[in-house]
Amino acid sequence: MRISNILLMVIFPVTAFAEWETNMPRGVTPTSEVAYDLHMLIFYITVVIGILVFGAMLYSIIYHRKSLGHEPAKFHESTKVEIIWTVIPFIILVGMAVPATKALIMMEDTRDSEITLKVTGYQWMWQYEYLEDNVTFFSKIDTESNTARRLNSGVDVKNVNNYLRNVDNAVVLPINTKVRILLTANDVIHAWWVPELGGKKDAIPGYVNEIWVDIQEPGTYRGQCAELCGKDHGFMPIVVHAVSKPEYYKWVGIQKTNKFAKNK
Repeated sequence: MRISNILLMVIFPVTAFAEWETNMPRGVTPTSEVAYDLHMLIFYITVVIGILVFGAMLYSIIYHRKSLGHEPAKFHESTKVEIIWTVIPFIILVGMAVPATKALIMMEDTRDSEITLKVTGYQWMWQYEYLEDNVTFFSKIDTESNTARRLNSGVDVKNVNNYLRNVDNAVVLPINTKVRILLTANDVIHAWWVPELGGKKDAIPGYVNEIWVDIQEPGTYRGQCAELCGKDHGFMPIVVHAVSKPEYYKWVGIQKTNKFAKNK
């Protein structure tokens, strides 16, 4: 095993055993896609700038070195050059700011949402409330992962499916539906983050943040609390099941039936 891999395993938690990528995911929502496209656009711009700048530096170092008989140039400031190297970066920044501003405005627009999901962070679990459907439940790390993570548990975490990334009650959301998510907390600051859904916002006690998602593809998407919130911060996973609308409304019906049965 290479030294770099050993260092990664030491620095990061055991979840580093899972596959990881060096780039952000494109995701399955409009917000995640526009964030990825903007990220890649600016990345390629910086790559071109880096090639030009360091290429010019390397060329000068190699072909204008003293050992080839070159003497240092004797010149002072050039107004023309200073205008050029001020105007060009300004144009580049403005060119990047326009799509970035459009993306930010789109990300903050929660209008016309069909479903409102309230998410409340606790030490150390999540509460989900479907405001239109009057469905409420808590979601915490699943029993298998919770047992395996303890010292001397005798459980090999490599044999635990989605170790530290599974929950007892997953969020269920319909695809092709704009969902407004309200974020708050009951105790300390948490952060609700599912990379493939795009966006990451703090859940702050006494304050309500909001984001929205419109999941385009069915599947299971996993995330975690992204704000250091205490000793069990690393054990607050998030799991979202994206299903078709008929499946979603069937699930809502089951939740209501179970709630009614418990209250009888």
